[in-house]
Amino acid sequence: MLRELDEAARALVAPRVVLFDWHATLVDTLDAMYHAVDDVLPQLPDLGLMDALTTHEQCKTPEDARLVDYVREHQELHPKIKAQRRISRTDIFEVLFGHNEDAKQVAHEAFNKAYRNHYGEAHPFEGGELDLLKEMRELDIKLGILTNRDREFFELELRLVDDGAWVGLFDVTVCGCDTGKRKPNPEPIFKALDDFGTSPGLNCWYVGDSTTDVIAAKRAGITSVFFNGVGWDHSWINKIFPGTTAHPHQPDAIVDSFAEFKWLVEECLEVGHDWHGAGEQQ
Repeated sequence: MLRELDEAARALVAPRVVLFDWHATLVDTLDAMYHAVDDVLPQLPDLGLMDALTTHEQCKTPEDARLVDYVREHQELHPKIKAQRRISRTDIFEVLFGHNEDAKQVAHEAFNKAYRNHYGEAHPFEGGELDLLKEMRELDIKLGILTNRDREFFELELRLVDDGAWVGLFDVTVCGCDTGKRKPNPEPIFKALDDFGTSPGLNCWYVGDSTTDVIAAKRAGITSVFFNGVGWDHSWINKIFPGTTAHPHQPDAIVDSFAEFKWLVEECLEVGHDWHGAGEQQ
């Protein structure tokens, strides 16, 4: 069973570093993302990826199996999934290709080519993110971005959002092209923390909207905060983070808005739990 927010606030180590996912956490780039995925899926046969699609036995949920079946038959997402706009391209590729790193790499490269035809807008996901980020810095919390988006896209989007007001707010940025492997592999997190000059620890938080964000954080040994900005029902969140042997990774906290995230950070700082492991900030 996943923790309630007040229980998480009593248990978590106060953050000294907070890494944020980009798309569907801090910013809304959903239109361009879904257009690019729409361009990629019909290419699966030509990319040699049809045989790489996961089997029912490899799928975490029946819903995942139905997604794979639909893509296998139609080479597109079901209209309901596109209408809901709740699942990121990284999670889509995780569902489709599972642990096949080579297949995911081919899919991500095809996505990047398609995304070049659609990107160019970035808006705050909720509104109020700029104030939150400034407040985090005033609390002496180091901020970073960790995204599977390639740097050519991220840097333009960073300059666009809130007319460039976010530029300079982040101490570290790690993009999908900066490491050999992408989330859910923990390698990008290790690079971000190395750039900060710190080691993994519970005083390092990663805030993201996808299962891949949670898996990457837990595999890296840092605190995972799941940002439920798209409004998943909490019964569904328990379903996608079952805590089983096959799928053990669960977030340490779930927030439905940045107001809740701000409360969680302030409450943890008030409680005063600190981290005395190898990852402690100097």
